[in-house]
Amino acid sequence: MPYAAEVTFGPFTLDVAGARLFCDGAEVKLRPRAFHVLRVLLQHNGRSLGYEQLMTEAWEGTFVSRHTVDVTVREVKKTLGQYGTWITHRPKVGYSFELPTSDEHVRRGLHFWNRRTREGFQRAIDCFTAASRECSADARAFEGLSVSYLALATFGMRPPREMYPQFLVAHERAVSLGGLTPELRCNRAHGLHLFERRFEEAEAEFRTVLKEKPTLASTYVRLAMVYATLKRYDEALEVVARGYRADPLLPMLPVMESAIRFFRREYDLAIEVGATLVELHPYLQVGRAIYARALEYSGRPAEALEQYRRGSMMSPDLPWLRAMEAACLAHLGRLDEVTAIVDSLTELRRSEYLDAFFMAVLRIALDQREEAFAEIERAAAENSAWLYSLGSDPKMDYFAADQRFQALRRDLGIP
Repeated sequence: MPYAAEVTFGPFTLDVAGARLFCDGAEVKLRPRAFHVLRVLLQHNGRSLGYEQLMTEAWEGTFVSRHTVDVTVREVKKTLGQYGTWITHRPKVGYSFELPTSDEHVRRGLHFWNRRTREGFQRAIDCFTAASRECSADARAFEGLSVSYLALATFGMRPPREMYPQFLVAHERAVSLGGLTPELRCNRAHGLHLFERRFEEAEAEFRTVLKEKPTLASTYVRLAMVYATLKRYDEALEVVARGYRADPLLPMLPVMESAIRFFRREYDLAIEVGATLVELHPYLQVGRAIYARALEYSGRPAEALEQYRRGSMMSPDLPWLRAMEAACLAHLGRLDEVTAIVDSLTELRRSEYLDAFFMAVLRIALDQREEAFAEIERAAAENSAWLYSLGSDPKMDYFAADQRFQALRRDLGIP
């Protein structure tokens, strides 16, 4: 029976024909003999192989000492990092590779997570939870749980006051099992920024990540968000430029660039970036919303309304998009339609989470100052991720002379 051309396990892919190993798409250096040892162990998944059989298949019959076999297997285990524990040794029996039963659950969880919808994140959580139950030592299951909770909080899909503590618990467990990887450090720094507003610590952690793994492009996006919060816009754009060099097609990079241009009131540039963004990534709802905001503030509300509506149709599980649509309708003077959306959102809010930051934007568009400020206070109480933009978003200029708003912003540590 012929062996498979590729063998996938955890985040790794073994290219049998090319004699190469990849981790999350990036090639991992491995000596040819160590590669063959790994290949043989994988091809006999779940079975123990004695020294003689390993020599026969991995050394092609060449006699080597048992010490050489042990050293080579240790090299393989070290290369696999936390997944090296999947290679075990039983005295007088031999070595075996045992893929945990949690692996399939983790794969399904990652598939659902990549949909980047509320339902997708929820289904991912179900899969990662099942994986953690089947293998409580699988760090990937807990990392998957942590990033799912973080995404739900970040994108305003679930209450951050509920999601963020769950992120912290799952993140701590992932670190205890697999160590503080650059990815895990990056996620923690993101939480320090958005939900704890510990800006200096977040910046320091992101810089550490970039030293450890400069190819991790999401770090550039998140560090740029920190600089946008601190109104250090030139540094934010420089970091985004570095991100493009690391990964030119990462969708969130143009999202962040367009947002920074919007915060700087460079609406034409924000539109230029946003137009390219929705062309390349038409199903990224956050990108479409930021593009629409730039159109709206450039005096093109009809075009903005079209973008808001497309976003709402593609992502009906993001009710804050409907709030943005209603705010745009208010600018167009179509108040009957605004009233209908407000009524539907008010009813929805009885059973679903709706990010109060965007309800504040809607109330601002209606020139309802007290209601708008009450929504800002509610967003603060709910720990909305979008509080990071309180000092930058042009919409918040509405409160420029409001001492209550300035005091709230200072209390939150927003410059």
